[in-house]
Amino acid sequence: MKTFRYSIICMFFTLTGMLSCTDLDIDPVDVVQDKDIFSSESGVKSYLARIYGQMPIEDFRYTPRRGFNHFWIIDPFPTITGEALCGNQNSAETESKDARRFFRDAYKLLRDINYFIETLPQYTASSNFTDNQVNTWTGEAYLVRGFTYFALAKRFGGVPIINEVLEYPEKSVEELMLPRSSEQDTWEQAAADLDKAYSLLPETNQRGRANKYTAAGFKSRVMLYAGSIAKYNTISLMDNNGNRLCGIPENKAADYFRAAYDAAKLTDGKYSLYKSNWAADDKQAQYQNYINMYFDNSSPENLFVREYQYPVSVHGYDAYCIPYQFMVSGYTSSVNPTLDFVEMFDGLPKNADGTMNVYDENGKYLLFDKQMDFFANAEPRLRANVIFPGDDFKGNEVEIWRGIYTGSVSGGISRLLPEGTRDTYENSSAASVLVTSANDDQTPHTLPNGKKMNPAGRSGHFYDKRAHALSGFTVRKWLNPDMPAADVRENYSDQTWIELRYAEVLLNRAEAAYELHLSGKNDADYVTDAYNCINQIRERAGADLLTDAGNLNDIDIIRTERRKELAFENQTWWDLRRWRIMDKEQNSRTYRVLHSFYAENAGKWFFDDRYDERNGYFTFDLRWYYAEINSDFMNSNSNLIQNPGY
Repeated sequence: MKTFRYSIICMFFTLTGMLSCTDLDIDPVDVVQDKDIFSSESGVKSYLARIYGQMPIEDFRYTPRRGFNHFWIIDPFPTITGEALCGNQNSAETESKDARRFFRDAYKLLRDINYFIETLPQYTASSNFTDNQVNTWTGEAYLVRGFTYFALAKRFGGVPIINEVLEYPEKSVEELMLPRSSEQDTWEQAAADLDKAYSLLPETNQRGRANKYTAAGFKSRVMLYAGSIAKYNTISLMDNNGNRLCGIPENKAADYFRAAYDAAKLTDGKYSLYKSNWAADDKQAQYQNYINMYFDNSSPENLFVREYQYPVSVHGYDAYCIPYQFMVSGYTSSVNPTLDFVEMFDGLPKNADGTMNVYDENGKYLLFDKQMDFFANAEPRLRANVIFPGDDFKGNEVEIWRGIYTGSVSGGISRLLPEGTRDTYENSSAASVLVTSANDDQTPHTLPNGKKMNPAGRSGHFYDKRAHALSGFTVRKWLNPDMPAADVRENYSDQTWIELRYAEVLLNRAEAAYELHLSGKNDADYVTDAYNCINQIRERAGADLLTDAGNLNDIDIIRTERRKELAFENQTWWDLRRWRIMDKEQNSRTYRVLHSFYAENAGKWFFDDRYDERNGYFTFDLRWYYAEINSDFMNSNSNLIQNPGY
């Protein structure tokens, strides 16, 4: 490539001090040239594959702590949004590490994309490429560029917009020190690139590559985010020329929601929700259908995926997240769904305030013959997301419990700890009637009937160990049910990451429609449209259907549905940020858990709902709605303005 060759020449002069005239216009034999890449279909596809590979998708190999495409992840998701707890409990500030790295990597990717868009036309005629080939390849480049600007905008707000290859010394150092564009211009640049991609891409494409409906689906995501910033953001940053680098004028919100709504509608009739194994009024079939959806390569729901294939392209999700009893390589249970998350779903015994009801009318614990009896009527989608205590996985019962209750059961079992406490059971008066275990090296306890039972299940909760069922649950979504237990090792997994599916597009459409309704738009029946979208998703999930459009009387209904459907898909983190409620969700927040106990004198199980006993408070500083730009870039470009508070 041109820049690479120029760097080699400069390095040669520097190292040798050679000043004499020499003909350097000779192609080096050990450097891949443009003609080698852009003159053949295989060359062009290899370049595109590299661009796709750098696309900032927050998948199995992403975490804020380590960034994109990292082979050693351990905690694979931002587990600090109420969805789940993690053994390595981090504050939201870890996301800023990802942002500082990504600012640099994003512009490397943008340069590669711009180079492709500028260079490909120089070879199209001589290489006998068809118009369809050129349009498809160019459209793919525009799509990745739009997606990259989206990833920048949601972290930083306005950023420098660079849509051409910048060369030195053709441009001076001063010309290369570009200022940030407004946040509005940055979001609109992402949208414009996706529009361009939509116009160029074909209706269908190879699996793992974009088509025009991929572009439409991504645009619905991008514009929904931009509309939310325009409506809900209160942070502002202006440059000396009056450009608003952080924030968008509120009067743009309806325009952006309209763009999101229209883009989502473009996918009508092109994709559908996955229901290959679904059956009405059959919870088992609905549960199995939801699990299969993530592993069926022929799913009509998937608009865009990133494929993995063992052994050349792998990740470690199974090893990091599988219940403790299945552990092989030393990592396990990194994602532990909170009780707060579980309570969002239908079919569970709840109090009037929506919290789990574990007590009878006398305030005594409800008793169950089996742990799974408590979850018998749970929404199938929840069971497909979360492994319950006593549930089946890989043909084994998942052993999750906190301890054995040895006290009297006459007259019922009273609350173990005062309501609201964060004390451990071992440091309370309940310790005298409980047998628990600090770790997996357990001494079996002898029950009254003479049988032996571990104080905690093989998957925990162990009170002095991080790798176990911290919350009383472990994650099920994405875990490969067919992967042999012995193969659950780091970088052995190769299930596909689904970055964009039709369910999200329906949710985007529903939210945008309801926002248009709230803004007073009446050119269509937006509430009914949103209602229909939500009920499609709820029906497939096995959830209770909304009875009519009038039930959709609060945007939080749509937001909660989104959190349920897209859980553990790296969406909630960003949704809470764009709604500007992350600080309300997290500040001074301790999430709740559900621990099960075996009452040995009753031969039954009970559940205790309580705060996470590790006393982990979460915080979210308001300045984190816009990430910090790396100081290295600030120091090297005097035209950059830092985001507020840094």
